[in-house]
Parts: sequence; structure tokens; C-alpha cells
Amino acid sequence: MLPEVGGKAANLGELSGAGFPVPPGFCLTTAAYRQVHQATGMEEVAAALQMSDAGDVDHLNALAARARSMVLEAGVPAEVAGAVTAAYRTLGERVPVAVRSSATAEDLPFASFAGQQDTFLNVVGVDAVLDAVSRCWASLWTDRAVAYRTTNGIDHSAVTLAVVVQEMVDSAIAGVMFTANPVTGKRHEAVIDASPGLGEAVVSGAVNPDQYLVDTQNNSILKRTVGDRQVEIRSLPGGGTERIERTEASAQSQPCLSDERIKDLAALGRRVEAHYGAPQDTEWAMDASGKIWLTQARPITTLYPQPSRKSGAPADQAFLNFSLAQGLTRPLTPMGLAGIRLIASCVARTAAFDVPDPRSGPSPYYEAGQRIFFDFTSVLRSRVGRAIVPRVFDIMEARSARLIRGLFDDPRFPVTIKTPLRVIRHVGTVAAKYKVPESVARALFRPDAAMKRVGQLNGELRDAFQVPADATPQQRVAHAERILGTEVFATVPRVLPLPAVGFAMLALVGKLLGEQASYADLQTVIRGLPNNVTTEMDLALWQLASELREDPDAVAAFSGLSAAELARQYKDGRLPAVAQAGLGSFLGRYGHRAVAEIDLGMPRWAEDPTHIVGVLANYLRLEDGASAPSQQFDKAAREADKQAARLVARARLKSPLHAKLVRTALDRTRRFAGMRELPKYNLVLGLAAAREQLLVVGKELEGSGRIASGEDIFFLDLNEVELALGGSPVHGLVAERREAYERELRRRHIPRVLLSDGTEPEAASTPVHGHRSTPGTLAGSPASAGVITAPARVILDPVGAHLEPGEILVAPSTDPGWTPLFLTAGALVMEMGGPNSHGAVVAREYGIPAVVGVPDATTRISSGQRITVDGAAGTVTKES
Repeated sequence: MLPEVGGKAANLGELSGAGFPVPPGFCLTTAAYRQVHQATGMEEVAAALQMSDAGDVDHLNALAARARSMVLEAGVPAEVAGAVTAAYRTLGERVPVAVRSSATAEDLPFASFAGQQDTFLNVVGVDAVLDAVSRCWASLWTDRAVAYRTTNGIDHSAVTLAVVVQEMVDSAIAGVMFTANPVTGKRHEAVIDASPGLGEAVVSGAVNPDQYLVDTQNNSILKRTVGDRQVEIRSLPGGGTERIERTEASAQSQPCLSDERIKDLAALGRRVEAHYGAPQDTEWAMDASGKIWLTQARPITTLYPQPSRKSGAPADQAFLNFSLAQGLTRPLTPMGLAGIRLIASCVARTAAFDVPDPRSGPSPYYEAGQRIFFDFTSVLRSRVGRAIVPRVFDIMEARSARLIRGLFDDPRFPVTIKTPLRVIRHVGTVAAKYKVPESVARALFRPDAAMKRVGQLNGELRDAFQVPADATPQQRVAHAERILGTEVFATVPRVLPLPAVGFAMLALVGKLLGEQASYADLQTVIRGLPNNVTTEMDLALWQLASELREDPDAVAAFSGLSAAELARQYKDGRLPAVAQAGLGSFLGRYGHRAVAEIDLGMPRWAEDPTHIVGVLANYLRLEDGASAPSQQFDKAAREADKQAARLVARARLKSPLHAKLVRTALDRTRRFAGMRELPKYNLVLGLAAAREQLLVVGKELEGSGRIASGEDIFFLDLNEVELALGGSPVHGLVAERREAYERELRRRHIPRVLLSDGTEPEAASTPVHGHRSTPGTLAGSPASAGVITAPARVILDPVGAHLEPGEILVAPSTDPGWTPLFLTAGALVMEMGGPNSHGAVVAREYGIPAVVGVPDATTRISSGQRITVDGAAGTVTKES
């Protein structure tokens, strides 16, 4: 049995010991490589690489070449060479072997290192084996391996290499098998690639192999695709390999595997997956006698985690990614998830759903990959749900809406709820409790009173957040739970009716005027809206920049210091007086906000103003002239008023009654539509208040030695905090949670919709757009009219981001923490969102073109590339 050394070496050793058909062989442990590493002084090179920038390719390649040379010049230490010689002779005198590298960092949960270290096939003789071993060690430092480790933040000095030496399988046919579909995510669907000869042709991508899709639940072959198989790699007598190329005419047209062999492979895959308890990426070979050998097994790192199945849940479920619907691509901290569970439980209980344990969340609430999912199976099974929910997502997150509709024809989700009675009962309970009809009537007929009432509610909410200064840690935890589990949601049904009335009135204008009110006309009306707390925040920050521009000391500080240093000086009270007072005033009102602000674990701007001072520094580079954002906003508001007057005039041509109705409707639209941001603003106020109390508790736990830092409390949930307050040790748990969180931060692919069998519907089908795109053109959803051509700036995280004035902001999604960047952006492109998503609304109010719901925009567009954004057509065109 091969020793446990990490990577594929450990896997193959374990499989061999468990009775799987693994070729005989031996392994050089990582200790052998460590001898070479230490003897050659590689630590110096590793340290230099650790300090290097991933973008400095020439520097990385030079260091990688130096490392390879050092390893090759060192050769194999005498003691190791003796052990290799003895082990090789136990296989035979000149037995052909495969010499495979096995890095300890291979196949981490967030990164696959497949193919980055070298493998040598059909190696014959001791001297050739020793040379191959040395070259395997050196391949730890290939350019591609070094670049990949640097990009993924993996410590170069911590990575070592084992070498597996296996008796060569002179394969008639070989290939790769995934025990779950790596493209669609479907767990019970094996994907087998096969081609004649050695598996190297398939693994390296040199050949177009056969591919077979197998349903591993019922052992049936779903699909056979015969490749052209024009390249074949074969072993040569005496060592080495040859590449045989066939013409298309001579390539075989029949599958190279029989149905029986395909099913045998799938059965082997099921055994390997069951052994490890997770889907596997395997390599296999079949010799001339028909025996199947397993030559490699490693986890499939690209699969998104499945939500854990709950007791009593149906066999077939569909989950919607609520994190993405909120514009959040990053994972939430454990305490952030705990907070969302409490809020979701409050919503469910208010709507008369049974929630046995609020800390666990309501029954439709799920988590996967430290992100929020909701089971929307009942929506798919409901006639009313199918009619309403996709329309809501049409304006919030258009790509999700298409995916939801795409499941309507799935036989696993037939309509079984045909009446609206259940929906009416739950919605009616909320409407009655919070007097929603009364709020709607007040907004329609007494708009001033409606606005006054909202102001009173906000005051009451802030009063509810107060806690006595002498509260105990246990009381503070209970207070945070009360805020999240009771207080925060109560403002939503009291405030939300007002913006709902605003947008309903806009729709009414469209109905009343018909063809005399185009989509563009109506969109103009909702530009420059008042009462939008997010745009008010952005413009307040711009106003602060205008004031700082008049102070030479402030200008000097903001142009000469980094954002981090400016933040430190602010916390120490050392900024110039105008900046210190102005920033303090801004943070006093908006300091509860943050990037990814629905996560309790994210520091608020009042705690760490680095992002805000960085944005201020960028603003100071702009002139306060006619193109200033404040001027643009005022201009948009004037254009909206003019457009409203034109619409009223058109209505007057119909009748005086039409004119009165349109005038009143547009007044309500202008008054209330901007308040769509207020419910979330109040929610974030509550989250900040809860975070404040938990930070106090965290400091208490830090002081008693229960956790290392007060911030560690956000890597626990409420139950665990109570255990820690009771004396239970949690250091190990915190460390484990932080490591898991850091891994998830590196995950780039986040599915919008998941099925219970792991399938990602978006990956399983070709996305359908509202119009056909041409080469070089990316299609999305129109969000804000206008056309602009400018360089793109791809930004994945706004904190510390730098956006040159006029550049086009390309982002995965945005929340209010991003919007200060909008003031200097020439246009906006987002991978997520719909016409009424947060980013789209704010872009319209600032008058910048925007296209949202553009698949993979952040990877298909590069910073500096000139692109044209057509916000009315919903297209982004890349210049060649």
C-alpha cells in the first residue's frame, strides 16, 4: 500500500489497499522532495515568489526557471536513489512504468492543479526512472504551476511533491471518467471520455474522444457521441511513446467501448465515489485482455455544493440563490447567515407559516457554499406562483426569471396547486397585521401624511434599537436576536406599499396613454427621483468632496496619502479639520452601510472608512463643473419634470379627466418610487445595530480568552456564542470557519438556480436572450438608455477599487456599497440584475447608460478594452 503523502499518491495508495484495480507500484514521499528543497536553498526562491505580483508574468517566469534549474542540478539524493532502485526492481528488471507527480496542493476545494505537474510514460530502466523522478520534482515549478499558485494565494514554500511510480498499463483503450457531470453539476450522471491507446491523448486534449453519458442511478446509457479519434499515443518497445495521427477518412466511426464496458466503468466510478463520499475525477485504462485499471482519482473541484436535504422534503427540489438576487456574489460569514435565518423566520411567522426554531430558519430556507438559497419548488407547483414570481424577477434579476420559466416544462415540477387560496391567506395575514390597504389609501389620497408616517416609523425603529449601557453579554445577544427576529422586518410592510404605489401609478399612466407613452418616456419620468436614500447618500459624499476641494490641506492629504492611511488618520482624529468634520458628519448618517451589507460579519463604514475615503480621493480628481454628478442629477430631475408635463399635455388631448388622472399618478410616482431603497436601508440599520451589540460581546469573549479577536464572533452563530459565554472553547471552530470562508471567497462560479440532484439549469441549457447577439457583441437586458464608447474597468470588489472618470464599470453585481463609484462611471455593465434591480435604478437616476444580466461579463471583457454600451438595446460591443 502506498504511504499517505497527499494528492493522487495518497488516493491511489488508499484505493490499492481497498481492493480497487490499481496497477502495482511504489511512491516517493514528500520527504524525498523536501531533502532536495532544503539542500538547494529553494526557500529563498519561494519567499521571492510569495512577494511577487501575479500580474508580473516575466518576473514570475524567471523565478520559476531558476527553481527548476536548481532542482534538476541537484538530482536525486543518493539515499533516495538507492530506495528507488530497490523498489523498482521489485516490479521487475526493466518493467515499463509511469512516473507521475503528486503535489500536496493538488485539487484543493477552490482550485484544481490537474495537469500542472508532469507525468512521464513508458519509462524503462532505473536510470530513466531516476531522471523522470527529478523532472517530476522540477515540474512543481513550471511557469503555469507557479502562476496558478500565485493567483490563488497558495504558499509556494508549503507545497511539496510526491512521486508515484506505477507499472505501465499498455492500454488498448483509455480515458477519463467523471462520476458526476462537471458541466451541469448533475450528481448521478457519469461522463466518460475514451479513445484508443494511452490516456495521455485524452487527458492532454490532443484527441477528440468518444464521450458517453451514463445515468448511474438506473445504470442506463443516456448518450453516445463518437469522436474522430484522429490522434493515438502508443508505447514504444524499450521505452517512450509515439504519436500516431490518422486522417479523418481513416478514423473509426464506431464507438471504441461496448455498452457492457461503459456500464462496467460507470459501476467502478460509483464504487470510487462511494469510497470517498464525494464525486471523483478519475483516469482509467483497459488493457488488451479487457481488464479495466484505475490509474488516478481525485475530487471534482468545480461542483457547487448541494444544499443539505431536510427531513420531510420532497425528492425533487429547486433552489433559488437569494444571495445573487441581492447582488451578493461573495459568501456570508456564519453570523451573517445566522442573522438572515432570523429575518427569514420573522417573515415566515408574520405570514402565518410554522417556524419551530427561528434560529434554524423557515423550512424553505437553505444554505450552500455559505450562500443563501430558498426552495421555490412550491412556486413551480403553483399556478399563481408561476404567474407572479417570474414577472417579479423580470425586473429584479432577468436571467433568474428565464431559468424559473425554463423549469415549467420539467416533469418533476407539475402544477399541483391550482387555486390562489393559500397565497391569499398568507399574504392577507401580513396585509391585515400591518394595515397595508390603509397605507395604500394614504399614499393615493393623502401623500403628505404618508410621507410623515414613514418618518415617524423610522424614528420608532431607531428607538427600538437602543440597549442599556450596562447590559450583560447575554442580554446583548438577546437584544441582537430581537432586532433581527422581530423589529427589522416590521418596517417593510409599512414602507413598501409606498414605492409599490409609485410604480403602479407609472404603469397606470402607460395604460391610460397607450402608444402616446413609450417605454423611454416612462423611464425618463423616474430619473432624478427624490426620497431615494441611496442617491442622497452618494450626492452627500459628492458634496463633501466639493467642500474638501476648497481646502488646500484636505486636497494635499487626499492626493498624497493612501486610502488606508487616510482612514487611520481619521480614526485618530488627525485629518485636516474640514475633512475630519465632514467625514464624521457623513459617517454619522451613513456609517451603518457597507459593501455586502446584508452580512452581519462585514465591517461597517463607521468602523473602517477605507472604502469611503478612497472614493473621496477619486472624486477630488474631478472638476466640480457642469458634468459633476450633482449637476447631472439635477438635470435628470428637470428632464423628468418636463417629460411629466408632456405626458399630462398628451392626456389632456384625450379628456380633462385623463389629464387629471395622469397628473396625479405621475405626482405619486415622483414622490414614492424613489423610496424603493428605504426598506433595505432600514434593514441595514437593524443589521448594523445588531452587529454593534455582537462586537461588544466579541470583545468580552476576547478579554476572557475564549476567542482570539473580537471579530471572531462573526465566525460563530448565536448558539455557539452562548456556548462560548458559558465557557466552551471555540478557537478551533473559529479557525475552521475562517478557513472555509476564505476558500469560498475564491469561488468564482455561483449558480442562480440549483436542483436537488446538483443540476445547474443555466449550465444545462443554452441561455436565451431577448435578441440575437452578433460576434463581438454581448447581450443583456436594457436598464438605462444612452450610448457610450469608453475603456472598461472590470471590478470584482469595490473596496480599494480605482475607477478613472468616464470609464465603464463592469461588475458581477452591485449593492448600495458600490454606488459611490457610479458618480464617476461613464456607464455600467453587470452580470446580474434586471431593469429594476438596484444598479439599474441608480444608473438611470444618474443618467448613465446601463446594461444588466450580461453573462460572464467580468471574464469576457478586460480592463482597458474599449467597449460600446447601448443601454436602450441592451448590448455591449467590444472593439476588435
